Amino acid sequence: MGRIFETRKSTMFARWNKMAKLFTRISKDIAIAVKAGGPSPDNNPALRRALQNARHGNMPKDKVEAAIKRASGQDVKSYEVVLYEGYGPHGIPIMVETATDNVVRTVANVRHAFKAGGGNMGNTGSVGFLFQHMGVFRLSPEGIDQDALELELIDHGLQEMGEGTGEKGEKQLIIRCAFNDFGRLQHAIEEKGLTPLSAESEYIPQNPVSLPEEQAQEVLKVVDTLEQDEDVQRVFHGLA
Repeated sequence: MGRIFETRKSTMFARWNKMAKLFTRISKDIAIAVKAGGPSPDNNPALRRALQNARHGNMPKDKVEAAIKRASGQDVKSYEVVLYEGYGPHGIPIMVETATDNVVRTVANVRHAFKAGGGNMGNTGSVGFLFQHMGVFRLSPEGIDQDALELELIDHGLQEMGEGTGEKGEKQLIIRCAFNDFGRLQHAIEEKGLTPLSAESEYIPQNPVSLPEEQAQEVLKVVDTLEQDEDVQRVFHGLA
């Protein structure tokens, strides 16, 4: 087991903007989870995942509780999860996951971001085949026998396991499975008494592309623009 592959992250966001965006994204995840499975995390795996991500992102407890309360109310917004695909500059494939209450607004904003950055938005399936939809769990490696854990999780859908780093350079243990095995692997991890730092669904590029630094920054500028849109939850790209 060695270091696991991770794509480059956009770093153009100001820190406070990133934090505000993260809290908005998690609040939408909570709203979607509560509407689908109710407000009790004990009976709602999707809500448990959202709450884990809230803790990892240092989202204040009162904001989390307010998000659950809003999501449990009668007048809560209904968000539709929509995936957009396209190519950024230099032919780099990009997947954009959104949660929106206004698809017309969202598709216009996403299309504009692609075009303004020198790329173009494609049809459904235009770049999706270049990515693998996976469940991704991040754990603190402290106190974990990684070889033993890997052997135990293989029977529960584990496909990849390796070392990575968080945004501050801290060591993390990254565990991946096919998205269809997300719930099964999540249950196995919880049965081991382990609490993930985060649990997400991600689109992992199958053949990441390296570019010269100047061209790479052009791609990351488009990624940054997309990430700042209020309807965008996550952006995945094929830049190594």
